[in-house]
Amino acid sequence: MNGNLFGTSGVRGVVNQDLTPDLCTNIGRALGSLLPYGSTVCIGTDTRLSRELIKNAVTSGLVECGINVVHLGIVPTPALAFLTREYEFSAGIMITASHNPPEYNGIKLFNRDGIGFTRPQEEQIENLFYRRDFRTGSAGSVDQLSHAYEKYAGYIKSLAAKFNFNLNHKLLIDPGNGAASRIASQIFHELNFKVIPFNDMPDGRFPGRNPEPKEDTLIETIKYLRQKNADLAICFDGDADRVVFCDQAGFIGFNEMASFISRQVIESTGRKSVATTIETGMLLDLAVQDLGAGVIRGRVGDVAVAHLARENNAALGVETVGVYIIPEAGYYPDSIFASLFLLSSLENISDIRKFVKSLPPLYFNKSKMHCPNEIKATVMQKIRQKIDILKPLEINDLDGLRLEFTGSWMLIRASGTEPAIRVLAESKGQAYTQELLNSGLSIVQNSLKEVLG
Repeated sequence: MNGNLFGTSGVRGVVNQDLTPDLCTNIGRALGSLLPYGSTVCIGTDTRLSRELIKNAVTSGLVECGINVVHLGIVPTPALAFLTREYEFSAGIMITASHNPPEYNGIKLFNRDGIGFTRPQEEQIENLFYRRDFRTGSAGSVDQLSHAYEKYAGYIKSLAAKFNFNLNHKLLIDPGNGAASRIASQIFHELNFKVIPFNDMPDGRFPGRNPEPKEDTLIETIKYLRQKNADLAICFDGDADRVVFCDQAGFIGFNEMASFISRQVIESTGRKSVATTIETGMLLDLAVQDLGAGVIRGRVGDVAVAHLARENNAALGVETVGVYIIPEAGYYPDSIFASLFLLSSLENISDIRKFVKSLPPLYFNKSKMHCPNEIKATVMQKIRQKIDILKPLEINDLDGLRLEFTGSWMLIRASGTEPAIRVLAESKGQAYTQELLNSGLSIVQNSLKEVLG
């Protein structure tokens, strides 16, 4: 790995290539040297086959530095964040690559209060890591917390006790063989929903589908939903910090669901803002404007959104990829609670699409182009030199390059989770959105060619 250890959402890479056991041990040593001697941390994992390798490497580094470690087993990321807060661990460590393919894994860090590590905290760890400035002394201990997920499930059910659900909804629960397998379906079942499990066996090979839930990876899920005559499919990613939805008509769009759920939470809480990222489209603004609510856009990444939401006392934080941070549960993405919040005031599943159709039509599209991590910064510099040809009204360089046009926008941004540069575009016309997207991709391609020679 070159440059920063941490990307948009923790440390992540291909196991035994980018993410080696030695690197993970040294990250454990760096974190262990940062925390007070004798601190206790918890570690959870998703279902990836490399989970024990990475977990044990991190544990080894922590224990060497006098840190006590409690293993939680396979748990969703929101459960790890909740349990860190509930048991007042000094830190929580999630071994996951979230939505990335099976060969990836990663390390994501949470504070005692359940919110993700800030960039300055990550920089402290990076400084210790690169200087190899590790503490030595008596070793810490290793322990196991059995059935950790049950504590989390009880918490979620207690939050849901105040909701009034339409229990006639037939729900297809698709964890994609990830960390929510058997856990999410059990929670919904115990809340008396009609539940149809799908891809519900924990398996780090992700045999049912790609761990990133989106329209092209949920084709079989939608077929099964129709076959079983279910009303709504609730689909999680590999560690269940993301959730997307499908109905009988198919995949319900990212921006559409973010807009609908944001409106629900704003109406429920009375708070007048939603925190999101520069990747989020204009539909969200349209969805909440009649409530007198505003949209605050910041850097990409659920940790950045969580801090933005807390700093602004927002009703919630959202990323359109399926991240929902609802402060009532905690300042971390909780896909299961977000799904229950959606269902709490949804008499008919068709109300989602009816609401979206009531808004002015917008067309959103995105794509990405492979770019090695080590040249991302150079390629983005080249792109910055070329984008004036598109004659944007405004350029926002907070995180990548967001170009504003009349009634449309485009974002070109280096991914923080994979070797790629992403291009997003939105406008009031489908053809024009595609034209914008193609223009952005062309600039990325030309810049890549110049850098690669």
